Amino acid sequence: MNIFSFAKTILFRLDTDEALGRAAELSYFFILSLFPFLIFLLTLIAYLPISQADVLNVIRQYAPGDTMRIIEVNLGQIMNEQRGGLLSFGLIGAIWAASNGINAIVRSFNRAYDVDEGRPFLIARGMAVLLTFAMVFIIIVALLLPVFGKEIGLFIFSHFGLSQEFLTFWEATRLVVSAIILFFVFIALYFVAPNVKLQLRHVLVGALFTTIGWMAVSYLFGYYVSNFGNYSAMYGGLGGIIVLLIWFYISGLLIIIGGEINALLLKIHHERIIRKS
Repeated sequence: MNIFSFAKTILFRLDTDEALGRAAELSYFFILSLFPFLIFLLTLIAYLPISQADVLNVIRQYAPGDTMRIIEVNLGQIMNEQRGGLLSFGLIGAIWAASNGINAIVRSFNRAYDVDEGRPFLIARGMAVLLTFAMVFIIIVALLLPVFGKEIGLFIFSHFGLSQEFLTFWEATRLVVSAIILFFVFIALYFVAPNVKLQLRHVLVGALFTTIGWMAVSYLFGYYVSNFGNYSAMYGGLGGIIVLLIWFYISGLLIIIGGEINALLLKIHHERIIRKS
């Protein structure tokens, strides 16, 4: 199967598996889980050598301008009004909302692989909770590495008397580190979520596609919104919310496409084995 036939098949599968509707479902759950997740994360990092600004700076790399303003304003209000018991509130809210989002992703992946969800409810929900904590851990690592990476770069720069070009290169590699961590997040998601026994090599292509696609689309969409898109003129005060929904919708669609790519590649692999036998 050449690349054009592969792309045509993916489009056909996206249509038959109702990918557009499932992406809308994912964007709804992403909205519900966003602030509880951030509240929990920001409360947790109070015990770590990183600040709220570090978290928001990482989000700012991908989020469109209007979306970022909504996140900052609302998150600041919530953090100021509910300083007591934020950790428990954020934990419960994030686990429940994110587990619903993970379940929506699981259903999309199972649809791509043409399998039913045969795992017991507690196991499926427990998997969603574990994935939530895994994502929190990975995000924290993604935040810590740039912070300490900058300090390490400055130490090497000053100790060995290297040129300014080295420091510039070192700063640029921090973006590469973020992309690599994001790549591993998608690998874990595509490997664990579907009710199919997979090997890591079966999910690498979809994870790579989603990583590159999500970073590129987030940048291009943010550029479009900042320079051309005037959603406030059409939606008024809801313009920022619409931008956030569209960004989540595109993100959900990319995740689904990555799952469809993995499922199709696995199907092609099995067909080749059958033909050889």
